[in-house]
Amino acid sequence: MAETNSNGNSNSSLKIPEIKFTKLFINGEFVDSVSGKTFETIDPRNEEKIADIAEGDKDDVDLAVKAAREAFDHGPWPRMSGSERGRIIMKFVDLVEQNLEEIAALDAIDVGKVFSFGKSREAPFAASVLRYYAGAADKIHGTTLKLSNQLQGYTLYEPIGVVGHIIPWNFPSGMFLFKAGPALAAGCTMVVKPAEQSPLSALYLSHLAKLAGVPDGVINVVNGYGPTAGAAITSHMDIDCVSFTGSTEVGRLVMQAAATSNLKTVSLELGGKSPLIIFDDMDVDAAINLALMGGFANKGEYCVCSSRIFVQEGIYDEFVSKIAIYSKGLTAGDPFDPSTLHGPQADKAQYEKVLSYIEHGKQQGATLLTGGNPCGGKGYYVEPTIFTDVKDDMLIATDEIFGPVMCVFKFKTIEEAIARANSTQYGLAAGIATKDLNIANTVSRSIRAGIVWINCYLAFDADSPYGGYKLSGFGRDFGMEALYKYLQVKSVVTPVHNSPWL
Repeated sequence: MAETNSNGNSNSSLKIPEIKFTKLFINGEFVDSVSGKTFETIDPRNEEKIADIAEGDKDDVDLAVKAAREAFDHGPWPRMSGSERGRIIMKFVDLVEQNLEEIAALDAIDVGKVFSFGKSREAPFAASVLRYYAGAADKIHGTTLKLSNQLQGYTLYEPIGVVGHIIPWNFPSGMFLFKAGPALAAGCTMVVKPAEQSPLSALYLSHLAKLAGVPDGVINVVNGYGPTAGAAITSHMDIDCVSFTGSTEVGRLVMQAAATSNLKTVSLELGGKSPLIIFDDMDVDAAINLALMGGFANKGEYCVCSSRIFVQEGIYDEFVSKIAIYSKGLTAGDPFDPSTLHGPQADKAQYEKVLSYIEHGKQQGATLLTGGNPCGGKGYYVEPTIFTDVKDDMLIATDEIFGPVMCVFKFKTIEEAIARANSTQYGLAAGIATKDLNIANTVSRSIRAGIVWINCYLAFDADSPYGGYKLSGFGRDFGMEALYKYLQVKSVVTPVHNSPWL
């Protein structure tokens, strides 16, 4: 079947992947929803239906939790040795790596992710994160305690139980593996709700997990909407932990549901309005490359997107004139075209939201340097957009747009840059561009954000914890910190021989 690009031109060398899985995945089987309802998943490249997907709700979540509960309470997964779990997770990794093209293609048609980047970078990185946790599965151990009062003790790390994973649409396959990996290594079972915009890769990955030997009931996938399936997960009395990535507004609802049900633990990775601070000792061309990558990667649908660029006054004018030229090379196009760097926004709602913020920027007096328009005859394509002369209190400077809209600001001093970078309700990520080690150290210690990149951006690693301050949430993904949030700590205490306790 021939593909079409954003302008409707055919490219016969490209094929839409076969859609093999559209149902719910519960207790090791693909099943229809209890209600029989379905919803459409839409291709953002051309606004056409890809497939009808089974729509789960509370009844389906109940079935999925029942399967996960049985698998945790009586199944083999939590009772395996860490090395046994690790061996199965390694098989899962192998299958992911053997099917990188399929995974990347599913995300490309579901949410417009650039296929070549997904196949060569995103999906392989997600597989490497899963491999990291496969290797960590047999390294979970407690400590021996030196106690007073003639007591001896030790701690045990035990899996927390049934986990609810609610994953976003901007990195569908990656987030599935980022969350499932440490939970699997810990010995947990889970119910996963992919975003309604992007169910395809989650269903495919659950199929691969079964092929790898993950026991039935350990991974369950319930497609559906947040107010129904998502709410049923967050309020369920038999779910012990919820890990959510998404907006701050929905994160509040997740916490409220957890608090009013069984006080399940919660991990939230929420919004961001991340600054990139560029000092005037930095090479301008190198700084522009960082800014374009940080601001426009994944068409700006990135919670750590460097949407606020602070440039010191000594290089500001040169930076602005050059970035206007360089950004014109980031034309939006079909994500399957090898020359495309910038695909469509994930869905119509996001497309309209981005365009509305561009209009806010114009109306509030910011200068539109470049971009700002929809493009292509069909599909949700928006030009990469840069504003200058932006006030810190404008909506485009305060709100998370989650699209290809960048604000460029001028600053004078280090103190000013730190204060303005921190003047946001968010605290997810930040970048610093400088050749001066003292500046880098001072600013990195002063910025209130969960991860700070110096002379790089979007530099993720499986061993580097990642999460937010302030309204960007709490809890960490990646690193051993992510593993620990799926573990309970138990202290075991006994009296020593001839102690007064006996």
